[in-house]
Amino acid sequence: MGKRTAAMAILAVLPLATVPVAQAQVAQPGRLLASNCFQCHGTNGKGPGFDSLAGKSTDEIYKDLKQFQSGKESNGIMARHAMAYTDEQLRLISAWFAAQK
Repeated sequence: MGKRTAAMAILAVLPLATVPVAQAQVAQPGRLLASNCFQCHGTNGKGPGFDSLAGKSTDEIYKDLKQFQSGKESNGIMARHAMAYTDEQLRLISAWFAAQK
């Protein structure tokens, strides 16, 4: 098999290799967004020394994030983090942590 044929064979199969990755990202869209919270809240919502988010209701987490985003709760690090997200992103993050055991 020549170099050109081998390269064409690799290019032909390459799109198939990315399908499972794309499907996994679609299945859990809040996971990637919530990964920014890992230092304080852990990747599963059970961080060391901070509020556990795992298993709280989606509405409760979303309400808290909106409070932080408004600046009414505090002007600390959570307010700064929450301000960086859209409402839809906050809903996805809330749903991700609520789904954790």
